[in-house]
Order: sequence, then C-alpha cells, then structure tokens
Amino acid sequence: MTVVVLATLCAFVYGAADFCGGLATRRSRVLAVVALSQIAGLVFVAVLLPVLPGVPSAAALWWGMAAGLAGAAGLVLFYSALAAGEMSVVAPVTATTSAALPVMFGLLAGERPEIMALAGVALALGSVLLVSRDPAAGSAKRPIKPLLAALLSGAGFGGFFILLKQAPEEAGMWPLLGARVASITIVVLLAVSSRRSLRPGVGALRIILVAGVLDMAANVLYLLAAQRGLLSLVAVLVSLYPATTLLLARYVLGERLHPLQIAGVLSALAAVGLIAAA
Repeated sequence: MTVVVLATLCAFVYGAADFCGGLATRRSRVLAVVALSQIAGLVFVAVLLPVLPGVPSAAALWWGMAAGLAGAAGLVLFYSALAAGEMSVVAPVTATTSAALPVMFGLLAGERPEIMALAGVALALGSVLLVSRDPAAGSAKRPIKPLLAALLSGAGFGGFFILLKQAPEEAGMWPLLGARVASITIVVLLAVSSRRSLRPGVGALRIILVAGVLDMAANVLYLLAAQRGLLSLVAVLVSLYPATTLLLARYVLGERLHPLQIAGVLSALAAVGLIAAA
C-alpha cells in the first residue's frame, strides 16, 4: 500500500510540475525553463540529502547521471511539444510512452505482478489514452511535430525511470543528485553551443522555480516508490499524471473537458484501486 500511495502522490506532483512548466514555456525559451527549473531542483534535493540519507557510491551516481541525461532530453522535448501543441494532448501521449517502456522492461526482466495488478496496469494505460482524446477536434489534422516530440520525450522519461531503478537501493537520494548534475551540464552546454540565452521571460522566473521544485519532489517520490516496488507497477501509476495536468488546464486555463476525458480520469482512479488491492 505504501508503494501505491507514493507512486500516486508522485503522479499528482508530476502533473502539477508539468502544468507549471508548460505555462513557463509560453513566456520563456524552452532551454531557459529547463535549465533554471533543473537548478531549482538541484538545490531542493541537496537540502533533502541530510533528511533522507543514503549511501553514496560510484554506482549510484553513474546510474543517476545516465538517468539524468535521458530525463533532460525528455524534458527539453516535452517542453518544446507543450510550447507548440495542446497541453491536454501532449501530456497524455508522453505519459503513455513513458509508462509502456518501463512496463515492457520490467516484464522482460522477470517481474510478475498479480493478475489484479495487471488488470490495473491495462486500465491505467487505457485511461491515459482516454484522457488524451479530444472529440471536439473532429478529424482535423494535428501538427505532427508536437506529437513526435511528445513520443520522443516519453521515451526519454521512460529511460529515466528504468535507469534510476537500477541504482542501489541503499543509495537514498544520491542518484537524483547525479541525475541533476548531468542534466544541468548537458542543457547548459546545449544553450552555449547554440548561443541561446538562459534568461527567463518577464514574470516567468517564479513559475519556473516552482516547476523545478515540484519536478524534483516528484522524482523523490518516484525513487522512494521504485526502491520498494515493481517497476512495471510504479511506472504505470506515475504515468497517470496527465489527469492532474488536464484538471489544472481545465480550471486555470479554461480548457474544456469532454466526456471521454472525464471517463479517463475516473478510469485512472479505478486503476489505482485495482493495483492497491492486489
């Protein structure tokens, strides 16, 4: 039950972080949002290290750095997709991809969830697809670039989940420190090489910092859940974060929810119940 609570709470926090990040990309360049939010996350996890102690090791830092590179690539692509596409479509596409990869990896690695938990996994993936549907769009063709970026960002996030799970369980939060150092380094180098400014847009700094702290808080919750449970279950629960993003987009931005999307949110709650009962 502890694993389910941690993973579900992680999904809520990830959804809020992505919502804030999406808003920030409408006021600032993507690389500025990513770099500054990652720095905020680094400060946050550095403060948490004494509170949630672990055993630092080369393996913990290396796995964390590998995860950080995958996560940074996913984040840049995700924010780029959010800046160019609809938040209520991009987030679920990314989530579905980021969940499918860890599930396949976990099952191939020998994880065998109970039947009820597997039913919850299937329901969760289906709910993400329902949340992503927008019947009002009809047959209008959506831009291909944001959808492609969303798929690739999902692969990056899926890689982040898989690689972070490989770190030693006794490492505590040290893998997240390695992940942030690697991601900040690659993003700053990318900005310098492309001569892009990392200065935030007017009025964007506060929401960027909030996004960074929320993202790291979600990472902490994910790592705590992954250290205690099966990757194939934890990653699926975490992938339900678009429900939070969708609800925030509805009530803050006024984006309209349709019956299929509401059904997706309810289905997600049922999926959590099935996995928790297993």
